[in-house]
Amino acid sequence: MALPFIQRKPTAKEVERLRLILSTFQDGTGMLQVGDNRTLPGWRDFERATALAFNGQAQESKAIFDVLLPDVRKKEVFYGLSCKMRSELNRIGRDGRVTIEVSNSAGQFWMGLGTRGLNQGNYKNRPSDVGASLIETVSEWHNIVSLERGGSVDVHNSYYFILSWNRQGDYQLHQLSLKLPDPDQIAWSFPILGRGAEPDAIGRRLAGNDGNGNLFEWYGESGGQLKYYPLAANAVWASKVFRLEPLGDIEYGIVNKAHAYFPKQWERCTG
Repeated sequence: MALPFIQRKPTAKEVERLRLILSTFQDGTGMLQVGDNRTLPGWRDFERATALAFNGQAQESKAIFDVLLPDVRKKEVFYGLSCKMRSELNRIGRDGRVTIEVSNSAGQFWMGLGTRGLNQGNYKNRPSDVGASLIETVSEWHNIVSLERGGSVDVHNSYYFILSWNRQGDYQLHQLSLKLPDPDQIAWSFPILGRGAEPDAIGRRLAGNDGNGNLFEWYGESGGQLKYYPLAANAVWASKVFRLEPLGDIEYGIVNKAHAYFPKQWERCTG
């Protein structure tokens, strides 16, 4: 029995299977509306398509991992995929970085900060401690479901699985390590606000610089998003850029689908 792709590189057939499943969401069922009948796949569609393409289970919940792939050699052991989808493919061409919104769990991030004596009144004075706490919190989420802690997920062989796209219709997949960089090797700061602000006013955005640009951003008081920008060159694996398969001349759209599936009932309620 073949190993799940998480223990090797995805095959060309597997990537093609995922591409074709993603393409079906152009028929009006996708999350992103781009025309009267036409849609594009959104983040939930990506999770479902990934589970179907790689014989996994989509969690569709607040679970730590979005998709679980079974270990075919060990019963009740899984590999986790944290699936993320962002319309930031063009950024990879500009600065070589993949965009990942790790989480927007502001409450849990602030709980972690609280264990270090940090709160909204003093956290801007200790940016390095804030950065270390954020990375520690994310790592702990993964550890909670790990085999070592009595869970069912082989976290060491689990990954971020990223689908980047652009408005021109291009897509690319990246598989990246869950292990976040050492916070002590990152320069953390709350940048001074720009023009129009009071002199020396400190912004609410925490920036983590790796020496070549922002590797992390955290918006603790405005949404709680932790954003991570690893270099695409550091990906475990990346697909070629691809496009969705055109649907052709078939009639599509949710109304047409209802008509095709239930022709007699549809005629009765519309005739």
